[in-house]
Formats: sequence, C-alpha cells, structure tokens
Amino acid sequence: MNIENIEAFLYVCQLGSFNKAAEALYLTQPSVTARIQSLEREINMKLFHRNGNKISITEKGEYFFPHAQKILQAYQEAKYGLNQVIIPYELVIGSALSISNNILPDILPAFKSEFKDVRIKMVTGHSKDILHKVINKEVDFGIVRTETHPQVKSTRLYHDPISLIVPKGHDFLEKEKVTVEEISKHPLIFFDYGSMDWLMIHRLFLSNNVNPNIYLEVDNMETAKNLVLEGLGISFLPEHCVRKELANEELFRVEMEPHVKINISIDCIYLKDKPKSVFMDFLETKLFEQK
Repeated sequence: MNIENIEAFLYVCQLGSFNKAAEALYLTQPSVTARIQSLEREINMKLFHRNGNKISITEKGEYFFPHAQKILQAYQEAKYGLNQVIIPYELVIGSALSISNNILPDILPAFKSEFKDVRIKMVTGHSKDILHKVINKEVDFGIVRTETHPQVKSTRLYHDPISLIVPKGHDFLEKEKVTVEEISKHPLIFFDYGSMDWLMIHRLFLSNNVNPNIYLEVDNMETAKNLVLEGLGISFLPEHCVRKELANEELFRVEMEPHVKINISIDCIYLKDKPKSVFMDFLETKLFEQK
C-alpha cells in the first residue's frame, strides 16, 4: 500500500478539500486526486462522495480513516526507529577531573577527526568514582590514576612526574634547589588523603625526620592547583595538572636537593569481560604522545 496515497487521504479528510490538501502537501490538486483514486482502486472501495467542488467522506471512508492513521503512524515510527539505529555511536568516557581538564581537550579534536560519527559523552570525577562507574557499566572505559579491582583490566599509559609547585613571587624561586627541611617551613596543600600519591609525599618528609606544615588538605589536585595559584601555599602536583600554568609562567617548578623522583601512573581501565576497543587504542596512543 502506497504511503503517499494514505497520507493524501488523511489530509483530505482532515482539511475537507482536495485543494487544501494539495496546498498542505505542496502538490497540485490533480496530483492529490490521482493519489486518492489510486488508493480507491487498491482497496476497491469509494472513499469520498464528489459533487462538483464539494466532497464528503463515505461510510467506508469513515471506517478506513482510523486504520489509515495507524498505518501512517506505524510507518513514521518505523522510519524514526531506523534513523535512530544509524545515529552516531555514543562513547562514554570516564575521566579523573584533572585529566579531563588538562589532557583530553588537546586529544579529543584529533579523536573526533578520526571517528566523525562517534558521539562522545564525558563523565568526570575522582579516580575511585570512575572505577565504580566502569564496574557498573556506566562508562565504556576510564582514564584515571592507578586503581585496581578484580573485575577490571588496566593498561599503563604513562608515568607522570610529581614536582614541587609554587606560585609567582615565592621565596623558593630565588633558590636553585630546596631541601625537605626548607619545604617543611612553608604552608603545604595536600590532596587526596590516603592515596598512593599522598603516601609517597608524606613518606618523603618522614624519611627526613621532619613534619610537613600541612595548611590545607583537599580531595582533588585541581583544587590544590587553584589554591596554589591564589598564593595560599605550595604543593606537590603531577606534570599533567600544571603543564599549561607552567608554560604560561603562572606556576613554577622548584627542584629539590637531594633529587627526589615521585611519579603517578595514568591508566586506562575497563571491564575484564569487555573487549578492548579501537577507541581505547586511539586515546592510549594520543595520551602516550602527551607524556
């Protein structure tokens, strides 16, 4: 059954005129008449009484009307559904906040260029939050600081060095290198209490038999960075978090004596029972290039 004929029938019924139906359908009046006649032949019944320029629907036409509505509606729903099937694939990426703020904006344009039909949805949060979202299948994969779980596989993307970061005008900028003892005399901003990063930095002070002057503890490195920018203290922060601020000379890296090497690991995590996708491979390659 021709859908265009059904559509013409419904327009004529609703508008009460072949001419008005033709205007609404952007057709000529003879075209609408031809469609109605074709439909009448197809179902072998008269749908309208014609008396000059006046028309009225027949009894059988009234019976057919609601069925015609259902046919057209079903067709439109099917057409819409088929269009939904070919809507670009949606990729949901979970990311630690500092990574989404400082790394992914440089990578996603290349990703979109490579995968033009893929819609990307970003979900940010603490690395532990992203781990839970991966486990609960709320995201396709996560990019986080190292997190382990028996249900999750992880791929090491790169090691990111942690450095002592100070704001403009800080006393340490007049020194070539500083000691742990000197650092302990200045207000420190720590982030993510109890994390591996926190433990490594804390151990640095304990191993030198000094206590850090912890001015503030916050739950994420982005907040710590912003507080350093405001001059409220100094902090040990990973390279990716402060890369732009270092380049713009808003923040500064200070070397330590003796040299201390502390790294965090940036990992890609995904469910063990889920195959690794080409999207993950692409992002891993680009993230590796960013190191």
